[in-house]
Amino acid sequence: MWQLREGAHAVLTDEGGAILDERSGRWSLLTPTAAAAVMLLLASTTEDQAAEQYAARYNIGAAQATTDVRAVAHALAAQGLALTEQARRRRWWGRWR
Repeated sequence: MWQLREGAHAVLTDEGGAILDERSGRWSLLTPTAAAAVMLLLASTTEDQAAEQYAARYNIGAAQATTDVRAVAHALAAQGLALTEQARRRRWWGRWR
């Protein structure tokens, strides 16, 4: 499941959105389609499921939807606003050490 990291808070609407990073105090602004991708990522169990819903919402092909959703997910992870699958696994294993 995709998620924002602790301290990152999203304000999302159909007209766009933003994510506040409490650590830096900075807002990351999102276009309407990026905000929709984030909403779907947060509501889905996988990126692929989010991409399917994104494709249906915007009436685009599955390949393009997957590319778009993954681009948003990876951009937010690169900014440190979202947890990647690898980061979640490390955090989970860290609790058992």
